[in-house]
This record gives sequence, structure tokens and C-alpha cells, in this order.
Amino acid sequence: SAAPNPNIEIGVASRSLDESKWVVSYLQSDGPTSYVIYDKPERTITPLFVSKPKLLPYKFSPMEDVRITAHDGLELVAYLTRAATEGPSPLILLVHGGPWARDYWGFNAVAQWFANRGYATLQVNYRGSTGYGKTFLHKGDRQWGVGDMQHDLTSAVQWAIEEGIADKDNVCIYGGSYGGYACLAGLTFTPDVYKCGVDIVGPSNIKTLLDSIPDYWAPLRNGMLLKIGDVDEDEEFNKKISPLFHVDNIKAPLLIGQGANDPRVKQAEADQIAFRMQEKGIPVEYVLYPDEGHGFARPENRIDFQGRVEHFLAKHLGGRAEDFVEVEGSTATFPLLGEEDAVEQ
Repeated sequence: SAAPNPNIEIGVASRSLDESKWVVSYLQSDGPTSYVIYDKPERTITPLFVSKPKLLPYKFSPMEDVRITAHDGLELVAYLTRAATEGPSPLILLVHGGPWARDYWGFNAVAQWFANRGYATLQVNYRGSTGYGKTFLHKGDRQWGVGDMQHDLTSAVQWAIEEGIADKDNVCIYGGSYGGYACLAGLTFTPDVYKCGVDIVGPSNIKTLLDSIPDYWAPLRNGMLLKIGDVDEDEEFNKKISPLFHVDNIKAPLLIGQGANDPRVKQAEADQIAFRMQEKGIPVEYVLYPDEGHGFARPENRIDFQGRVEHFLAKHLGGRAEDFVEVEGSTATFPLLGEEDAVEQ
């Protein structure tokens, strides 16, 4: 039997001890993963199950594996999920966290959500990402914010514009953790590139981020100093790469989501930039969930924040959005608003 889709990645999930029967996975970017049993002696394939059968009736956008040349000639691997529109569309640059991690090809629920709402999504494995060797990883050392890691993201946006994929006037930078930092850096250090930004649990001041690390994470902290740069001893370097000190540069509206119990990126990281932006009259929305940590785990809060995100994106990029309905059980609070305003929100 043929695989269900030519655009798939085949994997072996398990094998019998005598290796006569294999459980094989068919990973695809435009639908759920399916599993089959391969009988090696008989050379037959028998369907086993589909991981998320409720997705089968729906049509999704395939994720394309693309190559982007950075400003200095370095080749970057990226993944593009197009919106079902003719011509250039609004673009969301979806920046992975870590930053010592990577994006993968496959079904990505966030990219599919954005495609459904009318936005192309670009995910870039910028230098410093894992999976491409030690040399590529260390090309990200001391390159946060105003360095090559951020330049790679700018190069990716320029590539999407030149390829006729993105509308140059409607680009949003969106990410969590390091991706949230990259969002803040994008709005402060390259303010003319982005129409808006969404920062989820992103640090705004690298020194205070590292100072909040507990003692038992000390080895991790030392390793981060080597990769980021010595923000302990070099105050000017910290100011140079920390978006908090460059708030005056921000032109684009920002949506911030934060968990009050975040042990990794403390609430203060969101508080300090949100209140600074408000003081300066720069458009900012700040949603704080008192029962969440480094990211949002409770379904009620995830749905609540995603509803707020798509309204924010529709307002600034012009895509589709469902009517916002208050989510029962969500704990969303709004530190920038007075009690009266918070009730109305």
C-alpha cells in the first residue's frame, strides 16, 4: 500500500523482538499522524490508528521546508505555512524559544490557526538553534538582540517580502520565552519592520532575568553567561541587548501574556516593560494569569489568551477573528487597568 500522503515523514515507532512486525508512523504537516503495522515477511501494511481522528474532516495548509540566506550569507532552515489567499498576505514571524532549541517540520497547531485566520507563518531556525551542529549553535554566542540572531529574523522577513509571500506593511513578530524576548527586541531594535508584536513570558532585561535564577540552577546560569555575554560585569552590554532600556524606540502595538508563578521569566520582566510603555503612551495590552507559570497550561487560560491574540491580530493585521466570549474559569487579570476598566475588559 502507498503511504496516505506523498508529503510525509516516515518513522519507526517500535518493532517486535524478531523484527518481523514494525509499528510505523506517517508524520505529515497538513493532518494528524497515522500509524500502521508493517509485516516484514509478508511485505504488507495494515492501518492501525490515527493520532487525532477529529482533525481528519478538515483541510490544513502544508508546511514548506525553505532555505533563507542571512545577511552575511549563512544558510538558515525555515518552515513556511501559507494562508489560503492570493498574493502577499500578512505574515506572522513565529520565533521559537530556548533559544537553544529548534523548530521542526510537521503539523503545527499554531501555524494552522494563523493560516485559517488569513496569516502566513514563518518559523526560522536562526543561528544559535540546535540541530545543525556545534558551529551553528555557537554562531549565536553574544548575538542576542542587536546581533546576528536578531538579524537572522530580519533577513527572514525580508526574504518573505521579496518572495511575494508577505505584505511588507503587515508583519507581526510573535513568540514565547526567548521568542518573547525576540519580539521585544524586534520592536525596539528594528521598529520599522513590524506592525505589531505578541510577547509571551519574554524577558525584557537580561540582567534581572539571570539574577532571578535560583541557586540550585547556578551551573545553568554560568552556561547562559558564556552564551549570552557577561551581563553581570558589563552593564553597558546588558543595556545594549535589553529591550527595557530602548522602550522609546517602540512604534508598534504590543500584547503581553505572562504567568504570575513563572519561575523562569519572573512577572517583573513583563511588569517593567508594560508599565514603562504605558507611561510613555505607547500602545500595550498586558494580560496576567495568577495561576500560570512559564507558559499557559490550563485550557481555560489558553483559550482566553488565544481569543485575545486573534482579536489583537485582526485589529492590527486585518485577518479573521471569532467573536470574543468570556471564558468561564479563566483567571485573566489586567495590571495596567484600574478595577473598573478590568471588569469591562
